[in-house]
Amino acid sequence: MNGKTLFIAGHAKLPQGMAAKSVFDTLTITAEIDRKYGVILEASCTLATEHGREFVGKLLRGMSLTDGIDEAVAAIQMYYRGKATNALIAALKDLDLHFQQIKENELG
Repeated sequence: MNGKTLFIAGHAKLPQGMAAKSVFDTLTITAEIDRKYGVILEASCTLATEHGREFVGKLLRGMSLTDGIDEAVAAIQMYYRGKATNALIAALKDLDLHFQQIKENELG
């Protein structure tokens, strides 16, 4: 590791009736983030299907947390049409919160 990236996880409760609910109680989004610019280099989540996990990863890749998460939230709302929409958004907000706390600690 070169210290230029961070690995951060965000968590949210899954709704009832989801396939992933039988394996996990929470949905997790993990992301490797460029430390300086806040750009998501790689992302994954704990959706039940590989296709779903890859889709969310592609959707988030390249977005910058430094610019806020409105664009990422809008992309999830527009392109992801599954039961986990709200859980994905909540996990993304949790991930962003962790990123902002890390940045504040580094500056503080």
